Amino acid sequence: MTRAALATISQMPQITLKTVFADDPDRLSKYVLTQGALRFDWSKTHLTDELMSGFLALADAQGFAARRDALFAGEAVNVTEGRAAEHPAERGEGNAESVALAKALHKRMRALIDAIEADALGPVRHLLHIGIGGSALGPDLIVDALEGDGDRYDVAIVSNVDGTALERAMDRFDPAATLIAVASKTFTTTETMLNAASAINWMVEAGVDDPYGRIIALTAAPDKAMEWGVDETRILPFNESVGGRYSLWSSIGFPAALALGWDAFESLLEGAATMDRHFRLSDPRENAPLIAAFVDQYYTRILGCETRAVFAYDERLRLLPSYLQQLEMESNGKAVKLDGTPVDGPTAAITWGGVGTDAQHAVFQLLHQGTVLTPVEFIASKEPGNSLDPAHHRALLVNCFAQGAALMQGKDNDVDPARAYPGNRPSTTILLDDVTPEALGALIAFYEHRTFANAVLMGINPFDQFGVELGKEIARSIEADGPKGFDPSTMALIELALGDI
Repeated sequence: MTRAALATISQMPQITLKTVFADDPDRLSKYVLTQGALRFDWSKTHLTDELMSGFLALADAQGFAARRDALFAGEAVNVTEGRAAEHPAERGEGNAESVALAKALHKRMRALIDAIEADALGPVRHLLHIGIGGSALGPDLIVDALEGDGDRYDVAIVSNVDGTALERAMDRFDPAATLIAVASKTFTTTETMLNAASAINWMVEAGVDDPYGRIIALTAAPDKAMEWGVDETRILPFNESVGGRYSLWSSIGFPAALALGWDAFESLLEGAATMDRHFRLSDPRENAPLIAAFVDQYYTRILGCETRAVFAYDERLRLLPSYLQQLEMESNGKAVKLDGTPVDGPTAAITWGGVGTDAQHAVFQLLHQGTVLTPVEFIASKEPGNSLDPAHHRALLVNCFAQGAALMQGKDNDVDPARAYPGNRPSTTILLDDVTPEALGALIAFYEHRTFANAVLMGINPFDQFGVELGKEIARSIEADGPKGFDPSTMALIELALGDI
């Protein structure tokens, strides 16, 4: 059914963006959607009424409505692991029992934050948050985007097992005034636990009394945290059915809640819940995550685009492309469908990107004149994140909007082909009223649901990530048993760099 629907879509005529608004005077009203503080503009893509009808038929054929309902009902939508994906419940939208559990665990987190603010855990000025993947990317994005004047707590988020990253963070902090948050769903993640052990040693060497009393564990495996030495009162659990890359709404968001204050964290959750309700209840023709998925599917599955570029024209959102890399590629970088049969065509595009005008001076040459067609996504805010001369923000937005126009229009030059711009290159623009907790929560939830909608349209499971395991298994075997039976290149590298391990 999927292949037949895609074949029908692929035979539909493709418009040329240079004339798109002249050919359809109503285009702006059709392909611009405002949801809360977010404005989505798909008018500079190749989306047409005919394509919309084709993709709506594909969504019906793939059982989109039923799979979306199953997600919010807390059913086992992660079929390969036989469990639910209940991140919406962390925002108050989903299975009633799971929502109640999330609220209780949030209450526990707030109580601990209240205790920290009251100096019940001793003097605290710094938080060293140790995690990796979803246990670091989400909190890092939120804290970096919203920390404002930083008058609460200094937060350093360390993920890399490279000791340089941890050492630089520790050099900034006074160990006697530092809490260490260890974030690991299983509390066995190799990189995280090694970094955590080194952080404990740092405290011991500095003469900190009861260093384990300075540990906050963020985990779905509280028993493992207690075995490691964390006091039960300093463990912030979260539901095992919340996937790592969807976990910033749970206790994994502790560093954001501590750095920003509880009111800001609640506003983040409510912004996400607003997008949850929009995704769950809106008509498919006015459903922002689903329409965005239609655009993704057209460029990836029909036109064969292998990458999608995301550019944040706002310094506060500079970490968003990195966050989306994990969300989109770990979720939808799959080769088999829900039933285990091979995927009939490409799945997730490679997500990459950068920040505003910096990227213009680095990679936009390829986007405008290169031979690789790359859909571009611009993200900007109407309000600036600074109090400087408004000329700064005006120049930022003018550049953002000009790039989208230039990609679409192009420019002919019959005299000098090197100065010609082909145009007809698609872009989407997401414009926020401001980068507030509510708006950022809605934006991240939009991307989560867009990722899920893409998975439904492709017939795959976005909630497992077995592809990350093989390399880690091999690394563990080398550590445990030494290098045995590898190819000559790997053996030579190990011998050269590590010697006899």
